[in-house]
Amino acid sequence: MAALWLALAGCSGCGLQQWAANGYRVGPNYCKPPVPVASEWIDYGDERVGSEQYDLAAWWMVFNDPTLDALAQNAYQQNLSLRVAGTRILEARYRRQIAASYMFPQLQDVSGSFAALKQSGNIVFSPPALWFSNWESSFNATWELDFWGRFRRAIESADAELDASVENFDDVLVLLLAEVSTSYVDYRTFQQRLKFARQNVGAQQKSLEVAKNRRQEGASAERDVQQALTVLEQTRALVPQLEAGQRLANNRLCVLLGGPPRDLEAELGEGEIPAAPPAVAVGIPADLVRRRPDVRRAERELAAQSARIGIAQSDLYPHITLSGTFGVAAEQFGDLLDLPTSTVAGIGPAFRWDVLNYGRLLNNIRVQDARFEQLAYSYQQEVLDAGREAEDGIITFLRSQERAQRLDACVRAAQRTFEITGEQYRYGTVDYTPVYLALSEVASRQDQLASAQGDVALSLIRLYQALGGGWEIRLMGPMGGVAPMADGPTPDRADAEVVEPSTSEPEQP
Repeated sequence: MAALWLALAGCSGCGLQQWAANGYRVGPNYCKPPVPVASEWIDYGDERVGSEQYDLAAWWMVFNDPTLDALAQNAYQQNLSLRVAGTRILEARYRRQIAASYMFPQLQDVSGSFAALKQSGNIVFSPPALWFSNWESSFNATWELDFWGRFRRAIESADAELDASVENFDDVLVLLLAEVSTSYVDYRTFQQRLKFARQNVGAQQKSLEVAKNRRQEGASAERDVQQALTVLEQTRALVPQLEAGQRLANNRLCVLLGGPPRDLEAELGEGEIPAAPPAVAVGIPADLVRRRPDVRRAERELAAQSARIGIAQSDLYPHITLSGTFGVAAEQFGDLLDLPTSTVAGIGPAFRWDVLNYGRLLNNIRVQDARFEQLAYSYQQEVLDAGREAEDGIITFLRSQERAQRLDACVRAAQRTFEITGEQYRYGTVDYTPVYLALSEVASRQDQLASAQGDVALSLIRLYQALGGGWEIRLMGPMGGVAPMADGPTPDRADAEVVEPSTSEPEQP
């Protein structure tokens, strides 16, 4: 014990003062590192970008689409990846309980034994009885005292890891809701593109019949028929591609809902592309650090690593333990209950100090320090990436709105051009080439318009994902009372203000 007290005396001074200031724990006390955050959004001056706070718990409801609401509810309840993240929380919780158990005696056991023994009769001081029995039973306990805060640092690390597992669950939930919404918008977009393609196939078939009739009457050349057939087959070739795209979106939705792929057409029915509102409230950039689960998870992982530095530093100091034994031992089994005579007991402190470790302990501390620095830089990078993703979402949302508006005007102009050229062709003032070009233009621009309208909704989804919205629903129970999607036709979606392309067929030549 004298060596122990000499060692403790050698640790006096600044080291012990810091140890006492840390709550009798070695290692650093964690504090969040500074992170680079912009003071305002690049497009903060745009009237469509609001800096006010907004509840993002159920952001998908801004689309005013009951079918999407039901899909989000089903995915929240049934998605398997989310359940995996949930069981990781349970694992982290149990690990925390294991870490807390080390604050109590680490070794507690009851042992018992019986042995029939024979001693040699040819040794000095041989016992009178060479054969004898030994019955023994005891309770043993060993308690390593948390003198340097080793176990308290372990609990601190486990607490941070538990928090990180919760943030991971929230991050998976944010990604899940964005994926469900994205797949649903893709499904509706392909549905609308197919609707346009099939309408154009019908219009182009009628135009082909007109060209054939004029060819039979000798009023036009064979080139008119071939041009009409070309544009028709080109549009027909687009239909299988769009059907495949719609099926892929269908299959993604099924898996996100936690089930095998099936045809969702009967459940989803016909519907419009979800209409995004013209403006969005995004708060301020600093909100990302508080709201985004992946950023908070990175910060919690950093806190856990900070505590591991203290665990590593505790190995530099003596491990002080208190051990005790209480039991009974006797030659005859019946004598075990003669407690005053058969009792064996012992108690006392001990210490173990790793010396001559060839730098292993110091290098382990340096390893933990290096990992802490890595995670600190990773945390700062997460914040930068979050800001970039939000800025990307804002500008994409704004510009996709403008593109959709321009394409809507383009579609209307293309349809009017087709009406004019078709009328001119019927009266023989032009050949079929202008009609052919107008038909191709209408089909192409309508397809682009449907894709652009889907891009508006997709860009808003990505923006809400970048803002870290949606995880709050786990605090609300059922999501705002939204009912899960039932089998059969879905209810009609509420009216939404959106500029839609004209679906009426122009008069055929």
